[in-house]
Parts: sequence; C-alpha cells; structure tokens
Amino acid sequence: GSPRQQGRQTTSHSLLTYEDRLHKSDWMIADVPIAEARSFIELHHYAKGASRTRVYIHGLYDKDGYDLRGLVWWLPPTRAAAETVNKERWRQVLGLSRMAVAPGVPKNACSFLLGASTRIIKQDKRFVSLVTYADEAEGHNGHVYRACGWTYVGRTGRSAIWKSATGRRVHLQSTFSRTTGEMLALGYERTGWSAKHKFVKHLS
Repeated sequence: GSPRQQGRQTTSHSLLTYEDRLHKSDWMIADVPIAEARSFIELHHYAKGASRTRVYIHGLYDKDGYDLRGLVWWLPPTRAAAETVNKERWRQVLGLSRMAVAPGVPKNACSFLLGASTRIIKQDKRFVSLVTYADEAEGHNGHVYRACGWTYVGRTGRSAIWKSATGRRVHLQSTFSRTTGEMLALGYERTGWSAKHKFVKHLS
C-alpha cells in the first residue's frame, strides 16, 4: 500500500527552479490506497472526511521517506452537475472532490500535484472534461486552478454548511433530501452558509 511496492505508476514533470519551490527530483506522483487517502484527508482537509469510492486518487510522495504529503481525489459528479460542463458527453466528466497537502510542503505543491494528476487522467483517455469548486467559506478563491489553466465559469448559489458532532462536514448531496429539522434530529449542526467558485477544464 505504499510507493515501495513494485509496479506503482509514477510520473515526472518539468523542473521548477525557484529555491522555495518543489523540485521534481525530490518527489513522485503515485496512486494512493483508499484507506491511506481517507486518513490523510481526515488530518489535512477541512471536510475531515471523504467518499468510500474513487476513480483516481493521486498522491504526492516525498522520495526520501516515501511519505504521503498531498493528494487529489477524483469522483464522478452528479449527472446534473456533469451536464453543465459537457452536456453531450456528461458521462465522461470527472470531478475533483478533494485536494489537500500537508503543512510544510513547497509553495507550489498543489499546482504540481494537480497538473501531474490531470496529465495522467488525460493520458488514460476515459474522461474529456473536469470540474471542481473552490469554497468561499474556507477562504478559497481557486488560485491553484487558474494557475493550472482551468477556466472560471462562475459562482454557485449559497447552501448551508452542516457538520457532525466530530466536526466532519456533511456532503452537500446528503442534505438535499432532508429538511432542516431532520438534519438537526440526526445530530448535525448548521455552522453557516457558503457559495463556491466553479472551475472547468476540457481535456480534448
């Protein structure tokens, strides 16, 4: 379950020469086992949780210690969301569900990881369009997506933010079929409201 295993897919990318930035010779991109990925997200992502499924999970590993220092987690969006990105080929739209890095990684780790992951997905030829969202409530404006050549397509409407007793954020889709009273009865707390910035990238 680590990059020590033989046969793990890796890839290398162009060198960034700034002293405070990531150098490809020190890092590798590899598939992340889902259990390892979930533990990482619980530690390093504001949502404190993730899906039990994935299409891809690509990790940023430190070559020296083979430590996982960042990851991107890809899932299919809902059909309605996918059709807003590519109506005719909505089944080939993939969503970036989670992106997180550990404290202390080089400044451009997110863009390096996202760029590498996007190239792997493009080479796989299963998907033609990508979509993701930057959450205003967390102070995110999508800078990394712009840096990686994604297109900003607008701001979503506001939705409630619900969290469990453990602080885990409840996925928006899980709230659609429940009333406020039902969410409260289940022990969730509404902690605020949020809108998101939507970004799209077409691979072909």
